[in-house]
Amino acid sequence: MIPRYQKILFAILLIASLGMGFKLWQLRDRAHKRLLTGESSAPTAAPVVTPAEQATLVAADDMDNSLVSQVHTLPLPADPGSRARAILGRLLDLYAAPRATHPVPGGAASVAQVFLLPVPDAKNKTGQLAVVDLTGTFAASHPSGLETESLTVLSICATLHANLPAVTEVRFLVDGQPRPTLAGHADLTRTYLTSDVISTEGTRQ
Repeated sequence: MIPRYQKILFAILLIASLGMGFKLWQLRDRAHKRLLTGESSAPTAAPVVTPAEQATLVAADDMDNSLVSQVHTLPLPADPGSRARAILGRLLDLYAAPRATHPVPGGAASVAQVFLLPVPDAKNKTGQLAVVDLTGTFAASHPSGLETESLTVLSICATLHANLPAVTEVRFLVDGQPRPTLAGHADLTRTYLTSDVISTEGTRQ
């Protein structure tokens, strides 16, 4: 004979098990319906819209080895480092485009990162050092030659200063590491002064 209290306990456990099973089935059914209708329990974040602004690109021209200022409108983030990267990306997109005045493959993806660091200048004012990290793919595919490499480097320096006047010095890395030259000629071990670049710039509108 099974004691009465054990029968009652068994009945209670059975009812509880059935109730929990029913509840789990309801939850699973609701989740399945939400999945089918595309509902999400997480709040939907509003997309971040980057406003379009004007930027000055100092582009190289191989016809006369000059640097030419061009005004472009493009989305620019507020963060200065990201802003610099976006502007240089557009500059390198120009070089990668068909019939470019300074043909260099790679485009915007060639700029891995731009870091801005404070540095004192000669007049004891605080300027900025821009560290431009290029990709190894860009360096490997860049046309070799002193003039073409120098134009690329100088156009990057001039473009940075044109849009971020506080940038007084520029250094280059490739894949996050120092590199002797860009493609065998242009020196990447030195610090470039934007004042020197500006003084030699043949600007045309």
